[in-house]
Amino acid sequence: MVRKAAVVTVPNGSYLQGQPNGRLPSMDSRQPQEKVVLKKKVTLLRGISIIIGTIIGAGIFISPKGILKNTGSVGMSLIVWTACGILSLFGALCYAELGTCIKKSGGHYTYILEAFGPLPAFVRVWVELLVIRPAATAVISLAFGRYILEPFFMQCEIPELAIKLITAVGITLVMVLNSTSVSWSARIQIFLTFCKLVAILIIIVPGVIQLIKGETQHFKNAFSGNDASIMGLPLAFYSGMYAYSGWFYLNFVTEEVENPEKNIPLAICISMIIVTVGYVLTNVAYFTTISAGELLLSKAVAVTFAERLMGSFSLAVPVFVALSCFGSMNGGIFAVSRMFFVASREGHLPEILSMIHVRKHTPLPAVIVLHPLTMIMLFSGDLYSLLNFLSFARWLFIGLVVAGLIYLRYKRPDMPRPFKVPLFIPALFSFTCLFMVALSLYSDPVNTGIGFAITLTGVPAYYLFIVWDKKPKWFRKLLDTVTEALQILLEVVPSEEDQKS
Repeated sequence: MVRKAAVVTVPNGSYLQGQPNGRLPSMDSRQPQEKVVLKKKVTLLRGISIIIGTIIGAGIFISPKGILKNTGSVGMSLIVWTACGILSLFGALCYAELGTCIKKSGGHYTYILEAFGPLPAFVRVWVELLVIRPAATAVISLAFGRYILEPFFMQCEIPELAIKLITAVGITLVMVLNSTSVSWSARIQIFLTFCKLVAILIIIVPGVIQLIKGETQHFKNAFSGNDASIMGLPLAFYSGMYAYSGWFYLNFVTEEVENPEKNIPLAICISMIIVTVGYVLTNVAYFTTISAGELLLSKAVAVTFAERLMGSFSLAVPVFVALSCFGSMNGGIFAVSRMFFVASREGHLPEILSMIHVRKHTPLPAVIVLHPLTMIMLFSGDLYSLLNFLSFARWLFIGLVVAGLIYLRYKRPDMPRPFKVPLFIPALFSFTCLFMVALSLYSDPVNTGIGFAITLTGVPAYYLFIVWDKKPKWFRKLLDTVTEALQILLEVVPSEEDQKS
């Protein structure tokens, strides 16, 4: 797709039309101008905070119910939690290899583009923009809204409208933050990651004390109860994998990571060890105090646990959980906006999405494009239906990405690979992902069928918007006019790296 930047800006805020390739005219050759690019501001600590801060959200506080319901017993639910942690670690190691040999931002999209070409890459970013990201943001944001209001409605039911209104405010705040400053977004992410770990410890420490006291009655006959079925297990794994999802987000911002060959594998491995141990211990802690039946009836498992053991201090737990959810929202928006930025840079999304704010150096259009779609998701649909719905498309493409790693080993054997995993790891991980997707078609055909149908709409969209280059002149003129207007309104210009490419 041919780029045509119609409007650019200079540092004093005035606008100039008709500059080729979006280049700024020199106002004074003696005054060097700062490059308008996304800078390398993601250190090892910030990388760890992005991964942990995005993984630990509502999943550990909501998903125990989904896993227990679909596995049928305490013992099997703990096995699923452990298996999901190991499986996620395998996937994370695969992404560590991809992130060190393909040093481009964009995550899933970039790796599919490198391995399989533009059509599947476009379909991936198409379904991410229309379904996966708005739905995922809506799910975690609804949990944020519920937990932040929990202390004010301890004796009664929280009105659904109140939850959604507070959630809408939270979503808007996250997008404003990510549009304003990369540094402040990263700093706040580190603080929120600390809050997440504190929230996890608030649950684990009392649970360990309960075990020391001999409170093990809920672990007796741990595998008794309803037998897990072939229909329930894929949904249980979906719930568990949703709770661990987020290990791939650092790969979305590879171009902004300092020393990516070293920091990406380190951040991924450190984060996954911390999260897996924390998650398993948290679930063990739950069952020291809450029975399987009580857990299934609870709408806020972490709050129910805290009320049993901590008395009035339990009021602090929903606040920590809400901050945890907010951090997951922040990390997700920070990372996925880079996928849209890169897809636009490759010509697969509107040009405006690859532009950067001239002063703040943030991908402003790529961040705010999600706002209206997320609001639509927020005010329609059920949380668990959304979770199962978005999991289909998400894990289908993650499995494809890791299969692409195997393909690249044979297609491009001479590619530098500073970090390399044994071949059985991507083989097992990609097979498991695709097997879960196949089973989901059988166990939950309605939600999965809808997801599959929407995914397939990316194929005609690719040929209509990307391949077909004989679009009417009025359409091209309209697109240029809209791009010009948005550049002026948002004060954005093409990245200088985009211009060089």
